[in-house]
Amino acid sequence: MLEQRAPLMAERSVNTDVIRREQMLEILNKMEQGIVVWDSDENCLMFNERIFVVLELNPTDLHIGMKREAFLETAVRLQVITADSKKEAQAKFKSGQPFSFDRSLPSGKVISSFARPISGGGYVVTFTDVTQFRKDAADLVEAKKTAERAETKALKMLAKEQAWREEAKLLGDLDEWLQSCKSLSELFEVVTQFMTKLLPDTAGELYLYSNSRDVLDGACVWGGGEVHEHIAPDSCWALRRGRGYRYDAAGLGLQCSHVSDHPRDSKVDNSLCVPIVAHGDTVGLMHVVYPKGASEAEVKQGYEFALQCGEHISLAIANVKLRDELHDQSTRDSLTRLYNRRYFLEAMRTEASMAARKRTDFSLLSFDADKFKSFNDNHGHDAGDMVLRAIADKMHEMFSEGATPCRFGGEEFSVLLPNVSAEEAYGVADELRRAVEETTVRYGAGELPPVTISIGVASFSNHGPLLQDIINAADRALYQAKKDGRNCVRCASALEAG
Repeated sequence: MLEQRAPLMAERSVNTDVIRREQMLEILNKMEQGIVVWDSDENCLMFNERIFVVLELNPTDLHIGMKREAFLETAVRLQVITADSKKEAQAKFKSGQPFSFDRSLPSGKVISSFARPISGGGYVVTFTDVTQFRKDAADLVEAKKTAERAETKALKMLAKEQAWREEAKLLGDLDEWLQSCKSLSELFEVVTQFMTKLLPDTAGELYLYSNSRDVLDGACVWGGGEVHEHIAPDSCWALRRGRGYRYDAAGLGLQCSHVSDHPRDSKVDNSLCVPIVAHGDTVGLMHVVYPKGASEAEVKQGYEFALQCGEHISLAIANVKLRDELHDQSTRDSLTRLYNRRYFLEAMRTEASMAARKRTDFSLLSFDADKFKSFNDNHGHDAGDMVLRAIADKMHEMFSEGATPCRFGGEEFSVLLPNVSAEEAYGVADELRRAVEETTVRYGAGELPPVTISIGVASFSNHGPLLQDIINAADRALYQAKKDGRNCVRCASALEAG
């Protein structure tokens, strides 16, 4: 059967590759930048139509399979770059490192080219028209210098004093808000809002270690920055050294690779990395980028203040994490990560009160693993734990929202289904039963015998309002399912009506 499916799978794979290539070309052709991709043998693999407009080329000046040397020679012929520039570009391509350079076209346009290596030894090169941007940037720099010369020493001192007062007030407000956060998502929102005021004109990101601690995940961003999805711990000098690190392009100039590896950050002049430490354990990283043209005094002052912000954020993260851990420990079963009995009964009380007030219904599933003792006796308790986790995994898949799945104790499980009648709950229970029956539980080098469950169903409308009555009714239905041969579902209301 596998041999029959193999050609079909290969055909689907080829079709998928063609579709992906067409989608990629469609995306590239909609971009404002000109783009060309070279393979490791310097052959043109791909380009978009925009490149002819940006570089003012004829359609014959670039084609698939064209050598990079020929493409660069065309630029020399058109007097866009010099012969020396061509040699320098080829040398940089062979270095395998990202680089950038400008092209000045006969029309007066300035094109910024950025080349970045890709897997397999090739390069992708983007060409962006930055003519107006460069002019606006130059005008902005000149306007800023003119404004700075117009300021008097007295006004500068007054502005500095006012800034210090505002920073102190904002830092106090930040601390108050952070300590009020009940979740990390709330904390990230507070950090995003406050950092634009605490460190104006900067861009920054906050990262937290993943549960596996092999990477740091992007948490939030401010000031127009762009957070990376993941960064490696050893890509940051601050995390390696265990203390804040300031990058100064005019000083030591050792840039963190999580900055230099990303084109948008590669020309940063001043930046700061601050480890986020909670209870002696490093839990994250704050990265701050200062604007170009910032004075040494401004950067130094901002560095000290950013360290203070990092300390406040560290303490708040520690408090939220501790609160989450304690709550998780008190409400979750450690083996299956399902809710525990105490949390489940409290959820039932809340649901019963709401159902009585709103005249709605809810149902309860009560079930356990059939002949569970045989797994422990014949294969060991570790095998029994594997069975329980396998059942729990199916519950997590089926009951991600709304429902409350619980390990009631031992091999006993329960599920609270809000706004679900007994008839609807029967269908849900049978779906769960089939899912467990179809599950293969691997243990060691082999597989355990098939796992099945027997389920009893009760509902608030038929057996309420006392919680114990509903639980007892579901248990009676479960016992009936056991008597009827196991691996089945029985509804208490139907049993008692008979």
